[in-house]
Amino acid sequence: MARQEQVLVLEPQHELKFRGPFTDVVTATLKLTNPTDRNVCFKVKTTAPRRYCVRPNSGIIDAGASVNVSVMLQPFDYDPNEKSKHKFMVQSMLAPYDMTDMEGVWKEAKPEELMDSKLRCAFEMPLENDKTTEHSVLPKSGSASLDDGEVKKIMEECKRLQMEVQRLREENKQIREDDGLRKRKVTSMAASHSSSMATSAMRDEGLSTRVLAFCVLFFVIGVIIGKLAL
Repeated sequence: MARQEQVLVLEPQHELKFRGPFTDVVTATLKLTNPTDRNVCFKVKTTAPRRYCVRPNSGIIDAGASVNVSVMLQPFDYDPNEKSKHKFMVQSMLAPYDMTDMEGVWKEAKPEELMDSKLRCAFEMPLENDKTTEHSVLPKSGSASLDDGEVKKIMEECKRLQMEVQRLREENKQIREDDGLRKRKVTSMAASHSSSMATSAMRDEGLSTRVLAFCVLFFVIGVIIGKLAL
């Protein structure tokens, strides 16, 4: 039995375009609309799962409702001579009325119940004239703006974590430097204390020798004076 025709309406229908530069995360939005009177389960799959982050990558679209799927392309070295071979597939099926476990529904689904649509990926760099006007585009719809806000939050969280890691590295480095400086100070103070003790001992020894010499001198003078008196 042939598969059913896709009931979801995809925007865009056939191609996801990612516009560079590709030194940072680039996001394309895929809008899925359910025009039927039944809830529809969906999944978004790709041939290059390590290169993309998809949110949400699965879920349920209520009858007459729409969902915006953010497809985030990870940074990479762009080669204009290389054509993208990446593809996406949107798989869907009508949700059972008594559904309680979505994963179980997918596992038990029959092939003839599944519907799918495929999209190819295209990479393009902005023209020089577009670079100055790329930030002055018309406002997006509320739902698309919401997805962009979520993407921005994810990117900000990643940057915050990177800054936190860098801060911890610097703190660790500073602790090691302070520990080394403290050890050097302790060694220096110990050496200085030993030197001071040695100098003090030498002074005491010199003082004792001089006192002894004076005593001997006075004794000799006393003996001589005693003999002269006699």
